Amino acid sequence: MSEEQTVSLVDVLEEDEELEEEASAVLAGSDADHCSYPQGYVKRQALYACNTCTPKGGEPAGMCLACSYTCHEGHELFELYTKRNFRCDCGNGKFTELQCKLHPVKDEVNSMNKYSQNFFGLYCTCNRPYPDPDDQVEDEMIQCVMCEDWLHSRHLGCVVPDSVELQEMICESCMNKNPFLWTYAAHLAVPGEAVQVKEETGAESSNQEQVDDVTEPTFKRRREEAESSCRLEELHSSGQKRVQSGAVFWPSTWRSKLCSCNSCQERLSQAGLSFLLDESDTVFAYEKKGKNNEQKEKGNDPLMSALDNLNRVQQLEIIHGYNDMKTELKDFLQRFAAEGKVVTSEDIRQFFEQQQTRKRRRVDAGGFYCT
Repeated sequence: MSEEQTVSLVDVLEEDEELEEEASAVLAGSDADHCSYPQGYVKRQALYACNTCTPKGGEPAGMCLACSYTCHEGHELFELYTKRNFRCDCGNGKFTELQCKLHPVKDEVNSMNKYSQNFFGLYCTCNRPYPDPDDQVEDEMIQCVMCEDWLHSRHLGCVVPDSVELQEMICESCMNKNPFLWTYAAHLAVPGEAVQVKEETGAESSNQEQVDDVTEPTFKRRREEAESSCRLEELHSSGQKRVQSGAVFWPSTWRSKLCSCNSCQERLSQAGLSFLLDESDTVFAYEKKGKNNEQKEKGNDPLMSALDNLNRVQQLEIIHGYNDMKTELKDFLQRFAAEGKVVTSEDIRQFFEQQQTRKRRRVDAGGFYCT
């Protein structure tokens, strides 16, 4: 038991860094100070729903990151992660008593917004909240890239592949609503329990193809081959299939391999799936943008601003000291974990006393100098 508690002390430091990175990836891609409504239907942004203002049984509504901070402070909010092509609802006709503090003038409704059970705090095919106080099973939830609902891995109807964080998932319901996706899945999807088979062609069909090859003029065949540029049709005619059940996982580059001929573009447009041809639509692209924005804004950090007012020697001393303490604390806890010992309050006190002693030695030695 003590070993488990001790190891968790080191894990806390690593987990804290991971959580900071995740938060930066999601939130840094959205504006925390200004309502996103003037931008229209934002390509992708962090969204929230307010159970205080729009409880279940009422009209679903969603608000941007800035409004969740400014207009709904202290309310019961549902964090929706990110959703595409959404315009902030805060204070519009769906709210009976609340007016947006950041952008009060809004249309009564945003007709192009799409809503789901998520806006009432329910997820998955089991229609349960997250976290679910009545669910004793530890299970991760994965977002479908099409309906953008979150599903428990045990309710996907398939085995979740390794490195799932690097892949996109389409749930079985969305696959069945768009059957042509099964053709792509047979060729592009991450291999799983779904079985791929090759259709056998009969002798009659094979003989007919041979006859066609002999009798059809060569120039005609070449002309038709040049005109036939639909990759979906080519994949379909190959006869390769997979069992059409369960969710489907796709590798990171699968969107670039979808057919973009006029016919396929029209098919995707009619199904409201044109975003599948846009590789920048992915959550991965959004998170990368968020991380980049966070890196750019680090110069506005209060600590960095304070450092700007110090001379070069003082800056080096502070930065060096901070990095030393962070590294030494992690190494200190790691030693306890390796030996299976419990870290006591006395151990922590001694650690910081040693830090103070080392600091005094550095000061006595004259600090750091640069030329």
